[in-house]
Amino acid sequence: MVSKSHQSNFSKKELLDFYREMLLIRRFEEKAGQLYGMGLIAGFCHLYIGQEAIATGMRNTMQKGDKVITTYRDHGHMISIGSDPKKIMAELLGRADGSSKGKGGSMHLFDLEKHFYGGHGIVGASVPIGAGLAFADKYRGNNNVTYCYFGDGAAHQGQVYESFNMAKLWNLPVLFIIENNHYAMGTSLKRASSIDELHKRGIGFNIPGVKINGMDIFDVIKDGQKCVDYVRAGNGPMILEMDTYRYRGHSMSDPATYRSKEELNCQKEKDPIDSLRAHILTNKIASEDDFKKIDDSTKIKINDIVEFAKNSPEPDESELMTEIYN
Repeated sequence: MVSKSHQSNFSKKELLDFYREMLLIRRFEEKAGQLYGMGLIAGFCHLYIGQEAIATGMRNTMQKGDKVITTYRDHGHMISIGSDPKKIMAELLGRADGSSKGKGGSMHLFDLEKHFYGGHGIVGASVPIGAGLAFADKYRGNNNVTYCYFGDGAAHQGQVYESFNMAKLWNLPVLFIIENNHYAMGTSLKRASSIDELHKRGIGFNIPGVKINGMDIFDVIKDGQKCVDYVRAGNGPMILEMDTYRYRGHSMSDPATYRSKEELNCQKEKDPIDSLRAHILTNKIASEDDFKKIDDSTKIKINDIVEFAKNSPEPDESELMTEIYN
């Protein structure tokens, strides 16, 4: 359930918009999983189911011009920052109307207009690129922050610490956000890390860090805003560890047999979408009819998204060697 200590001052419209966005991400991902099973999505596909409160909550802390860069579990982030979900689904299907013209696929989404810089298939690659984006903002003298996402598995990569060092040396406006869903592929954090408090990984570089509940959208917004404000004020980088959980496997090829049913059921009791819905209903902010309208409209929207993607043409052969840089 949503923490009672974090009752929000958000309006009914804002709360229902949070619910609507998280539900869209959830239904989009569920549909992507179905299409993958049908053979319409090729390659790898990593779903964001369970982690929706992070993308939606942190989007609420953003200002115009702020940048987002993330890993290959990127669909939810791209939907949250306002990209057209029809183009995202078309990209997953490898179609010409996709956000990367069908050439990037699930792991390489991109939207320059929305300041979304990927979507990166290499583990930890988002971190040095994110530091570079923040360097550009500092060089230009604007007030933007780069939201640099990566997972608990990527937190062990050497390039991450090289980036931490440079980011602090130059006091770059970057918020390093670790989406700690407790499993790097099939290996639990406790088995892979000598320290499971990943927000403390910046101590050696004089970078402060905090850990918050990434399953509670109110915690994400309230505590996430404090971190964003710290970075935006010119204090340099900060590490924000989001304690979260993915309800599906690492990718569509992962049956996730390394987790017990008891563990999964316990985590599902913390479902961020169900918790927000319960909060709204308990406090009589909205009715079951309000949610039914949202649920029904989301189903229609998902169907439209899929039809658009299916009807999008295959990329022309002339596109094969375009946008390749030596």
